[in-house]
Amino acid sequence: MSDNRNLTRTHSSVAAVQRELMLGQRGAVIWLTGLSGSGKSTLAYALERRLTKMGRLTFALDGDNVRMGLCKDLGFTPEDRNENIRRIGEVAALFAEAGVLVLTSFISPYSQDRATARATSKGSFVEVYLDVSVEVCERRDPKGLYKKARAGEIANFTGISAPYEEPAEPEIRVNTEELNVEECVDKIVAYLDTKGYFNVESLKKQAEEAQA
Repeated sequence: MSDNRNLTRTHSSVAAVQRELMLGQRGAVIWLTGLSGSGKSTLAYALERRLTKMGRLTFALDGDNVRMGLCKDLGFTPEDRNENIRRIGEVAALFAEAGVLVLTSFISPYSQDRATARATSKGSFVEVYLDVSVEVCERRDPKGLYKKARAGEIANFTGISAPYEEPAEPEIRVNTEELNVEECVDKIVAYLDTKGYFNVESLKKQAEEAQA
């Protein structure tokens, strides 16, 4: 375990809202959570395309991609899952502080881990729950993972041999069995617009207050 006693947190002389004003948007962590096969990555990349076409700076962090790099040393035990989400929460919060709309698509099965990621983002966290049953996800099984889990080839598989704790009060709930991808994107974009993430006038006011 690292010794943090000699570390000192430093703070930028540039307020986050000043970066946001340059971009014309509020930074946010848009956290997509749900079972394997619920459509997280598909939705995240579709949302990334839509926001980019709207002139918004965005970036998608995908679960598999992150595990190939930043978290390649982690497995799928409860402890490793905790650490995986902790790291992602920290990275996503940095993106948001820079004014980016960062989209994360991770199963993130434990409520406490998602709560920690929310706290790390300091108020710019939008939880999107892909509310799709394990039965539907297993019928889809795009990567053949459920089949392997049923055969005992994959241990600690969420929904089969490991738990998934559903979000109690997500900001957005979508069912990718009832809505197509574009309809889900519409719902998320409408939420961001309603909550002022694209409100430049509000950002100007915050920037003036920060400089006062």
